[in-house]
Amino acid sequence: MTDISLYQRRRALLQQQMGRGIAVIPTAEEVERNGDTHYAYRHDSSFYYLTGFTEPEAVLVLIAGDEPKSILFCREKNAEREIWDGFRYGPEAAQAEFGFDATYPVAQLHEKLVELMGNQPSLFCPLGADADWDARLLKLRGEVQAKVRSGVRAPNEVRDVRALLHEMRLIKDSHEIAVMRRAAAISAEAHRRAMRFTRPGRMEYEVEAELVHEFVRHGARHQAYPAIVAGGASACVLHYVSNDRKLRDGDLLLIDAGCELEGYAADITRTFPVNGRFSAAQRDVYEIVLAAQSAAFAASRPGNSWDAPHEAAVRVLAQGMLDLKLLTGTLDGVIESGAYKRFYMHRTGHWLGMDVHDVGDYKVDDRWRSLQPGMAYTIEPGCYIRPADDVPEALWNIGIRIEDDVVITADGCENLTADAPKTLSEIEEIMRDE
Repeated sequence: MTDISLYQRRRALLQQQMGRGIAVIPTAEEVERNGDTHYAYRHDSSFYYLTGFTEPEAVLVLIAGDEPKSILFCREKNAEREIWDGFRYGPEAAQAEFGFDATYPVAQLHEKLVELMGNQPSLFCPLGADADWDARLLKLRGEVQAKVRSGVRAPNEVRDVRALLHEMRLIKDSHEIAVMRRAAAISAEAHRRAMRFTRPGRMEYEVEAELVHEFVRHGARHQAYPAIVAGGASACVLHYVSNDRKLRDGDLLLIDAGCELEGYAADITRTFPVNGRFSAAQRDVYEIVLAAQSAAFAASRPGNSWDAPHEAAVRVLAQGMLDLKLLTGTLDGVIESGAYKRFYMHRTGHWLGMDVHDVGDYKVDDRWRSLQPGMAYTIEPGCYIRPADDVPEALWNIGIRIEDDVVITADGCENLTADAPKTLSEIEEIMRDE
């Protein structure tokens, strides 16, 4: 059952922040895959955040000011198309189900927008997100401007509504956090399943199939992003997605995978030995990455800067690289020079929510923003060691990343994905049990 009030509150807050004006926010378009087959449809995140409506060919219009209104344009009921494509709400049912002040067939959008845009001081839209939509709205504004002799004014400024929406989405409410907990729990169980299944000789895509099976059987029909199932040297390719190689005895397997549930993403990475037992060299590197993640967790507190967890992780990783003889010099020296980036070249996390790399600025006024309760992000340090003459051979092709999802709380952070085995003993135990 749709919680009408949740979306009504979000729309009202956006209208309040707009002041006066009109916002036009379309959902995503359907995309053809080949022939007359489409990719699985996925709504626009911000549109869904404000509406809860998941059908294509829909547009939200918000009027802000003395008489605020929220209006949905959507597909009409069509018995013949519903035979082929499934249920459609239609304007009348959508108004009742989702709490809009008015709804119209999407075919009337142009005509109605010319009317609704009149005498509004500002036009808010996802400016620059879609060139066709930008051109369409500017054309509509021009049609309103043509009515100036009859006393109708067109909006005199066009503003990017995402500046407001992204700040709203950055702080997760209790409903969002609850959904993210469920997505995290499903994804953690999928990683457990993958560990139990993994054995030398199996294919990476077979492991991926185990992940997807666990997602779907719990109602998460889609992956939040293409899964990375990378054995051996492939773990040193950050965005490896081929997933088509045979797993070898003695190698590590890095899995970066999470489900999407009710529009929200989970994002977990675990790295473990294909044969169930870490070698001494693998164990040494793994313990460094795990310690780096623990340091980042400790720095994930309200009031700390966004960069604090990254800085904490980098210090541990850099010291570990010195201890492993991967680098030479002093700790401060290899950090200041960036020498550690040879083996750790990415940031320690990113915002998480409806998008796996969720929206929100990381800096405000050129300074890293402060962490606040309700912010959700990943913590994912790693170490990727490719073969080289100056690298000890025992460390070649060791790629390790450990990633969890956290939400900032009043006094620290909550690890949403803690159920995914992570310590050396936990991993070896779950693989030994099979």
